[in-house]
Amino acid sequence: MKQQVEDYLKKVYRTIKERDPEQAEFLEAVADFLRTIGPALEKHPEYIQANLLERLTEPERVIQFRVPWIDDEGAYQVNRGFRVQFNSAIGPYKGGLRFHPSVNLSIIKFLGFEQIFKNALTGLPIGGGKGGADFNPKGKSDNEIMRFCQSFMTELSRHIGSARDVPAGDIGVGGRELGYLYGQYKRLREADRGVLTGKGLSYGGSLVRTEATGFGLAYYTAEILRDLKTDFKNKKVVVSGAGNVAIYTIQKVAELGGRVITCSDSAGYVVDKSGIDYKLVQQIKEIERGRIKEYAARVETAVYYPGSVWDAELNYDIALPCATQNEIDDQKAQQLAANGAKVVAEGANMPSSTAAINIYQQHGIIYGPAKAANAGGVAVSALEMSQNKMQLTWDFAEVDQRLQQIMHAIYQESITTAKEYGVTDNLLSGTNIAGFIKVADAMMAQGLV
Repeated sequence: MKQQVEDYLKKVYRTIKERDPEQAEFLEAVADFLRTIGPALEKHPEYIQANLLERLTEPERVIQFRVPWIDDEGAYQVNRGFRVQFNSAIGPYKGGLRFHPSVNLSIIKFLGFEQIFKNALTGLPIGGGKGGADFNPKGKSDNEIMRFCQSFMTELSRHIGSARDVPAGDIGVGGRELGYLYGQYKRLREADRGVLTGKGLSYGGSLVRTEATGFGLAYYTAEILRDLKTDFKNKKVVVSGAGNVAIYTIQKVAELGGRVITCSDSAGYVVDKSGIDYKLVQQIKEIERGRIKEYAARVETAVYYPGSVWDAELNYDIALPCATQNEIDDQKAQQLAANGAKVVAEGANMPSSTAAINIYQQHGIIYGPAKAANAGGVAVSALEMSQNKMQLTWDFAEVDQRLQQIMHAIYQESITTAKEYGVTDNLLSGTNIAGFIKVADAMMAQGLV
């Protein structure tokens, strides 16, 4: 049976690579996933008979469209928009919108593929999807961003709905952008609060949604530490990024007793051994829209360095990458191990390369993969959908408690599944198999869809 499984996995990957040889990010995500789920196929040969993996790795629908808009100088601009509706076996497509110049179909497919299993792990009735555009909001005026969002939603509105596809925010898409997007949707279609999540509180948003991914990452890491018979107290933590996820990770880690000593942006990083002040980072990045080096100019104990924080020679216990995909390669992972890290949990989507993950495992570093560790954002998005449907608003404490329960359940299910399928102590395999089984069983039950 083992050889049959290996042959099937090779066949699936070969087919995908032949179809989309240029989609490097998507191919990497699929390869990483396939190499971990062999034990599930050995136990469930019916998945092979149904050729389930080839069905699962091909999106149900891919939408690409032109986004024309006019800048403040009156010049016409054109960007590409995308929405990949990957899998709806468990529920309506759910996944963020990313506005960043790096966005292309490969990246959106990789993110959408990961989203399928992340959403399944939450235990909530949501399928996997992702979208975005190669638009860069940095340096744009509010009016330019509004015009772009309105043009983007004019096309996207044809393809989404509260029972069909529910986008949210991601890199480059925060409260401002979601407000403009929802305003245009309402103008074109109807006042359906459930069509987007991450909305402002005054028009159907949920408390804790802004903080959810960062808080969830901290709660998930706390679960790992609890199994190690310890907690965040007196632990030194390195965080990359200075956006929404990083800011609220820093806040919650500090509340749990840890000390975050770094944060970063695309130009460099700051080290503040007295502990990063998340409110100042928030002021610089979200209100002033400045660079992280300005933190060092305002805090006596902080020093700014150009380059990647993962190249730095520092001493720390926990690494929480919260910036972007593939920010940690094999060399950076070696440095991370040399710095003494015992735990890596991912706040960004796939920030560790395959080679980096192998190095974590070689050094006995506990690795919490993104689809589990950063699932807090989509979990609270699904809770926002529930509140919208019931026309209720839960208070901060209730949503936060539900978030903690979901992150606890994700971690415990990953550990239990790893034991059940003979990959004990491998959180990556346990996580992938747990998410996969949920989606696979739903697909099998629904027949040829």
